[in-house]
Amino acid sequence: MKVYFETLGCPKNFNDTQAAEAFLIKEGFEIADSPEEADHIIVNTCGFINDAKKESIDKIFEMAELKDQGKTLTVSGCLSQRYASELTEEMPEVDLFIGVNDYERLPGLLKELAGGRLADRNSGSDSCAYASQLPLLERNIEKGSYSATLRIAEGCDNCCAYCVIPSIRGGYRSKSMEDVVSEAETLAEKGIKEIILIAQDVTNYGIDLYGRFMLPELLRKLVTVDGIRWIRLMYCYEDRITDELIEVMAEEPKICHYIDVPIQHSSDHTLKEMKRRSTGASIRNTISRLRDAMPDIAIRTTLIVGFPGETEDDFDDLLEFVEEERFQRLGVFAYSQEEGTPAGDREDQIPEDIKEMRLDQIMRTQLDISYQHNQELVGSVLEVLVEAEDEDGSYIGRSRYDAPEIDNSVIFTSARDLEPGDIVNVYIDDAFDYDLAGHETEV
Repeated sequence: MKVYFETLGCPKNFNDTQAAEAFLIKEGFEIADSPEEADHIIVNTCGFINDAKKESIDKIFEMAELKDQGKTLTVSGCLSQRYASELTEEMPEVDLFIGVNDYERLPGLLKELAGGRLADRNSGSDSCAYASQLPLLERNIEKGSYSATLRIAEGCDNCCAYCVIPSIRGGYRSKSMEDVVSEAETLAEKGIKEIILIAQDVTNYGIDLYGRFMLPELLRKLVTVDGIRWIRLMYCYEDRITDELIEVMAEEPKICHYIDVPIQHSSDHTLKEMKRRSTGASIRNTISRLRDAMPDIAIRTTLIVGFPGETEDDFDDLLEFVEEERFQRLGVFAYSQEEGTPAGDREDQIPEDIKEMRLDQIMRTQLDISYQHNQELVGSVLEVLVEAEDEDGSYIGRSRYDAPEIDNSVIFTSARDLEPGDIVNVYIDDAFDYDLAGHETEV
């Protein structure tokens, strides 16, 4: 039986898909490259915010149109975990719903479905049925891959006022240090040169298993893995970026001078309402510590505008903060009202037009900042990981300061024939709002 995965949402979902594919391959299934050639289609959904839910639902119905070709359809992931009962009732087109913990059971469920023996379309497990430690799972890494995520923990204990993740993915569970290093070694053996550490909160790593934050120690072990050239940190909470972590990042050449710190806001009033532990002062202090230790560091952050009760003064504080801190990479979301969260139940919701106006104002400000940062790079040499060859013979890649999918690209020429995964030095000739242009150089 051939199975096709359509994966939506964050890198953690793609990590889940790779694990699910490995379970299926082990049981004799084949992974299809397209839905048309598959016997069974799985839509791995995102259910974090309203836009993501809409995208997931639209994709489910799009895949359901192929059922007249004799295909079967499963919905998995966060949306299925969160709304399994409602979806089972409202989507008769779907043959099977499973949650975020059920991928190990997937081969058996698909065999039951194919044999007409499936007892219940809603076969998801209890959302609270989590192991106390995140297990090491085999993953299906596509041949020729050079970059891969490495999940070091699952779940979240932060319970921010706007977020449903703890109710979907449970409490925080770290993967043992030995298992993380073992997985990194396996990835390196498969040709992976860049590992991207992910979790709901990477900086909380180890607190449940070892009683203290162990990310710095984990990094010191990961940099010893042969074959790994770049290590990138995503989803780091500001209040847990310790001096020890900064020291390791500054000292170890394999660790990219790049960090993703989703701060969400700068106003003390809004941060408190969001149930964040940070303050405007603590955020500024952490940014200063990072830049003092690594002057070239690229700090990525995400912000939320239009949180319930956000005043004009709160927004002005945020806009001034963006202009002051001049982040190299920044994304902005309009607050999404989510049922089952403290913020979702509030009556002081901000009108959608005001949310969009505030989002647009931040992004227009950031556009100028991004352009200025890029202009400062003209005349410099950057280490660039090749990702693709363009139709005109030039190459597209990204620097140490850019994560895949979400950050900037470097378009460059080379006198050599390069392959995806090659890492080369590029002299930057020109700069644009978000991308850079240059040519390969020996220096």
